[in-house]
Order: sequence, then structure tokens, then C-alpha cells
Amino acid sequence: MVSQEIDDTLIHHSEIVSAFTSSQQKLINVEACQRQGAIVAVTGDGVNDSPALKKADIGIAMGISGSDVSKQAADMILLDDNFASIVTGVEEGRLIFDNLKKSIAYTLTSNIPEILPFLLFILIGIPPALGTITILCIDLGTDMVPAISLAYEKAESDIMKRRPRNPLRDRLVNERLISLAYGQIGPMQACAGFFTYFVIMGENGFLPWDLIGIRERWDSRAVVDLADSYGQEWTYKSRKDLEFTANTGYFISIVIVQWADLIISKTRRLSLLHQGMNNWVLNFALVFETALAAFISYCPGMDVALKTYPLSWRWWLPALPYSIAIFLYDECRRFLIRLNPGGFVERETYY
Repeated sequence: MVSQEIDDTLIHHSEIVSAFTSSQQKLINVEACQRQGAIVAVTGDGVNDSPALKKADIGIAMGISGSDVSKQAADMILLDDNFASIVTGVEEGRLIFDNLKKSIAYTLTSNIPEILPFLLFILIGIPPALGTITILCIDLGTDMVPAISLAYEKAESDIMKRRPRNPLRDRLVNERLISLAYGQIGPMQACAGFFTYFVIMGENGFLPWDLIGIRERWDSRAVVDLADSYGQEWTYKSRKDLEFTANTGYFISIVIVQWADLIISKTRRLSLLHQGMNNWVLNFALVFETALAAFISYCPGMDVALKTYPLSWRWWLPALPYSIAIFLYDECRRFLIRLNPGGFVERETYY
């Protein structure tokens, strides 16, 4: 058969059996499948299988009965010569890919609440809502263990029911993942941070609209009588103490909304009710990041080392509704994906 005839056969038949094929014919079959855009796996144990094993996207040699030549040409070796191990390997590969995506989605989300305070500091001139040292506390402190814990997440129950991913379109980081992290969950987290920031500022006398354009006078050491919304005058040091307290509140609010972000990152399609909370590394990560945030806020000396100040217990509360809203929003999103497979929500948000 010429190449065109083989291509036509592959297009019009879903299952094809080739018997007593030579090594050249096996290689031709592999090349024909690859021309159709298929990801080709080839199993073999003899010397004559080596060209096809080498050409395939993944060559699988037999560990017990396979020849040395076939093992060298293959990408994977079945140590027990059991074809069922291939299915286990595929499932494990999909699980690793899934968990990498989940960890990346979790990590990227907090970038939005980290960068927006600096944009508003520049654009509308409010005092900084988050400090650079506090950002490092998030990226290198509270987010580290939770991001790693997602590697221990068990497979979703539908992982082997999915179609093989398209290598040209379904990449580790795609536009849908960026859209979800930067365009949906991230802005909700930023709202939580700014709400906490404005609550702390407001309780101390600076109402939100009076903070606009105050940056130059706020940061000037020469201004020792800056009046707040109620006419109370603030020295440079007292202003900075309030600023660092508000920065700490913003930091704590990010940790609180990251609770929800970590939990929703456990699954890409299924509900949390189906997945459960059986990942004890992740459960420990939730406790760890909360304890670390409390340590950074309340430990004596942190006001000098990291510019983080102790917070009143009530300043932990403003971010909680946003954390709940993030969880409910993503549960609804995944429900719509399951309700209408291939629909608009899945096409635009399933990463």
C-alpha cells in the first residue's frame, strides 16, 4: 500500500489489525499514524521492532523477554512484561500533569493581589497597601508548602475517562489557566486585600477617598502634621506605623483567601465533595501557612525585621467572606463544566 492508501484507511477505520508485519511495515504504520496527528505508542521485544520503537512518540520494550537492542531504542521498559502496567503508567503521567497544573494555578493567582497595590500606589497615589518584604513572605513563606502539597493530591475519579490531550493546544500553562488565575480568582483576592487595608485605615481615621493623592505628603519626613479625615494630625513615624499595620492586614487577607484558592485547586472538574479532603499534606499546609502568618505578624521583633505589626483579631475577619465567595464561585464553575461538557464555561475556563 502506498502512503495515500494507508492514510485513507486510517481515516475511514477506527480499528485496524496488521498481522505478520515486517520491521519496515511497522515503521510505515507508525509514520502514517503520526501524519494523522496521533500520539503513537509502540510495544515490542525483538530487534526488528527497534526502528518502530525509536520512531514512535513513546516506545515500550519488554523488560523480561525484550532484547537489549529494543530496550535501548525504547522510552519505557515494562519490567514485568504486563501490558496492564501501561495503563497504570498513563494514569500516573496524567496525575503528574494534573498536579503540576494545579500547583501552577495556585501559585500564579496571588500575583494579582501582589502587584495591584503598587499600581494603585503609582496611579492614584495612595499609601502602599503591601510592602516588598511582605511579598517575599508570601512567595517564599506562606505559599511554598501549599504549592508543594498539591503534588500529593490523588487522581480525580474521571482521570482515565478524558480524551488524550492535544499536545499542540493543551499545554502545562495555557490561556485558560492564565485567565482563571489572573482574570477571575486573582482580582477577587485583591478585593479582599484592599478591603482589609481600607478597614484598617478607616478605623484609624483615614477614609478611602481621602487616601487618594496623599502619597507625597504621606512619605515626606518634613510633614509632621498630616491631618486625617477627622482632623487628627499624624507624625511621620505614626503614619508609617499605621502603614505597616495595614500592610500586615493585607498580607493576612491574602493568606486567608489563599485557603480557598488551595482548596479549589484540588480538582479541575470534580466537586470538592467528590474529591474529599484526604490529602493530609495539603491539610497540614493549610495549618502551616496560617501559623506562619500569625508568627510573622505577632512574633516580637518582626516589626523591625520584616515591618509586620500585630493585628487586632477583628482585622482577620474582613477577608473571610471573600474566601468563601472564591470557594463558591469555583464550585459553581466546575458544576457548569460537568453540567454542560464542551460548553462555553469548559471552553473558556477548564485549564
